[in-house]
Amino acid sequence: MDEKKIARINELYHKSRAEGLTNAEKKEQADLRREFIEAVRNNLRGQMDNINIQEQDGSITNLGEKYGNKKGH
Repeated sequence: MDEKKIARINELYHKSRAEGLTNAEKKEQADLRREFIEAVRNNLRGQMDNINIQEQDGSITNLGEKYGNKKGH
């Protein structure tokens, strides 16, 4: 998500507090928020896919291989 969209989310938030939003602006705000949340989730998934954990027995478990391909994530 680029900085323009984040700035627009903030702009719509402040406008909603000051004077309210039109129905079109409410829809735009919801769409932008949904896109932002999806970007955060994808970023977190990417980070988790690159984490290795050393188990007590000395073996290495890659979280991306263990959990990354499950549905619902």
